[in-house]
Amino acid sequence: MNLEQKINDDIRATMLARNPEKLEALRAIKAALLLEKTKEETTGEIDEATELKILQKLVKQRRESADIYRNANREDLAKKELFEASIIETFLPKQLSVEEVTAVVTKVVEQTGATSIKDMGKVMGIAFRELAGKADNKMISEIVKKMLGG
Repeated sequence: MNLEQKINDDIRATMLARNPEKLEALRAIKAALLLEKTKEETTGEIDEATELKILQKLVKQRRESADIYRNANREDLAKKELFEASIIETFLPKQLSVEEVTAVVTKVVEQTGATSIKDMGKVMGIAFRELAGKADNKMISEIVKKMLGG
């Protein structure tokens, strides 16, 4: 079952359960997917990698909004954003731990023969591809910088 079908099924179930908070998060996913499908360069179909990027972007937006709301002393709105982020995250693959990401990055550094921060771009490109959807890009870049002495 593809992501769009899962979302539609969850929307139906959530409407029956009368859960407006969860429904709002699901509709945000559906809207983002529809927007991507209607772009000129797409054929009306979205591949799994693009779906993952969309979901990650939605989660990141919600987390950033929650931080802004916290800084403005609006904990009620921050909670809402974090709740939506948690709902969206259920459609993402299991996120890897710092140790697991470090192991993958170590392997990439060995493969590329990277020795200094100058090789960071080479390592990052491969690491991002291997860890797409499984780890936060910010965490990946911090680990790479630490390994390459940056």
